[in-house]
Amino acid sequence: MASVRSPTRLSLSLGTTLSSSRTSRAPAIILLRSAPRSLSLSIKPVRSNFKNPISASSASSASSAAAEMAGQCQKKVEKFQTAEEVAVRLAKYTADLSAKFVKERGAFTVALSGGSLIYALRKLTEAPYKDTVEWGRWHVFWVDERVVKKDHPDSNYKLAHDVLLSKVPIPPGQVYAINDALSAEGAAEDYETCLKHLVQRNVIATSKATGFPKFDLILLGMGPDGHLASLFPGHPRCNEKTKWVTHIEDSPKPPPERITFTFPVINSAAYNAMVVAGDNKADAVQRALGNSQHPDTLPVQLLAAEDELTWFLDQGAASKL
Repeated sequence: MASVRSPTRLSLSLGTTLSSSRTSRAPAIILLRSAPRSLSLSIKPVRSNFKNPISASSASSASSAAAEMAGQCQKKVEKFQTAEEVAVRLAKYTADLSAKFVKERGAFTVALSGGSLIYALRKLTEAPYKDTVEWGRWHVFWVDERVVKKDHPDSNYKLAHDVLLSKVPIPPGQVYAINDALSAEGAAEDYETCLKHLVQRNVIATSKATGFPKFDLILLGMGPDGHLASLFPGHPRCNEKTKWVTHIEDSPKPPPERITFTFPVINSAAYNAMVVAGDNKADAVQRALGNSQHPDTLPVQLLAAEDELTWFLDQGAASKL
């Protein structure tokens, strides 16, 4: 088994010590300044009062809270022929945002999901980014994690370590993994507590609009069922409006125990990137971005960002748009 670099393990006791290449083929870019037409409301990054289950009728109860910031989230869709082209573009996008935030605030806070999203980041380990990105200013978090040991094959940390973190010089003390010695509930509470310490130290910014932590960039993938992070269709955790981090013990995908950022935190990010590849996800992409009149709202349809949300799609994922 490959060795896994030890990251900062979040816990209360550590709270005070936490310390240009472009694609050869230009992508098709679509700007969306309003919510997708399939929704009956405008989604915004605030503490909306969602009710379970998520549906067009129940989501309408959040419309009055959403109206205040409706349309403020700029949405872009970038389409590419292949997943390789997506990876090339995503590397430049991420590196450009890193440079922007390092210049503006001296740090870059980025939260990762798991799965195919991590493989899409592989170009960051190559020239020119490996030598030009200010890796020492990065602070890396997980938008969701499976409650397993860090060297377990299901660990999002292990996947990110093997593909990205072990190949770039991010200080281990700025890589914030969950405490895998705790239960799912305990790990979620611990992660939230330590995020609050980092907010107090101004490592993580605070959203003036919502009061939730404002990550510079959250990198997300989507499942064929329209889930993101560990927020699954019809699951009550999609309705959480006060916690920063929550836990689930009944994930429809194994392993069952996970922690996840909540929608108020995800949607308070300055930039959110949704990276989707494969025709098995085309139906969910169509429901999120197309003209679908389906009565139920998928979790991915609730995704927003304070500054900009960008969808990166390969040909298969975009095939039904």
